[in-house]
Amino acid sequence: MFERFTRDARQAVKLAQENARRLNHHFVGNEHIVLGLLDQPESVSARVLIRHGLDHERAYRAVFDMIPPHAGDRLDADALEAIGIDLSAIRERVEAAFGPGSLDRPPQRTRQGRLVSGRHVAFTGPAKKALELSLREAISLKHNHISDGHILLGVLRAGPGPAHRILAQADVDLETLREEVVAEMA
Repeated sequence: MFERFTRDARQAVKLAQENARRLNHHFVGNEHIVLGLLDQPESVSARVLIRHGLDHERAYRAVFDMIPPHAGDRLDADALEAIGIDLSAIRERVEAAFGPGSLDRPPQRTRQGRLVSGRHVAFTGPAKKALELSLREAISLKHNHISDGHILLGVLRAGPGPAHRILAQADVDLETLREEVVAEMA
């Protein structure tokens, strides 16, 4: 299936993984896929989402607020809070000044100079389903490739979950969004 992915579609999947790492989530869900799509503002899916009022920063904040970091990291925040340091307030101020993810560690390099992207982040069942549904969307539209637009259609078709809640918070009508993505890809 991945051999049918366009360059933008592959990049969206990679960016979804990077967003999950940046958020310190140990999984990639459909909400991270939406972030990966929005990380490419010139792509069909990002243009349509942005027209509906959902940009990367707004979506990132929604995911951050909706899904807390891994529990082990919460323990660190609780320990700092016990001595009077509000880590979430600090993160909020720094990200407001320098952008989302600005406190995250930069990627490491091996001795040979290659980038190490960090720990493996597995895709959730619904995220895998959305990627599979992107293939079905491409087939139903009689396309011989899978683009970022097909991935967004797969996320929409995958059903309720955090990605749908993020879209609902932005007052995005899912049926209208679907129609516009299909029209943009035609």
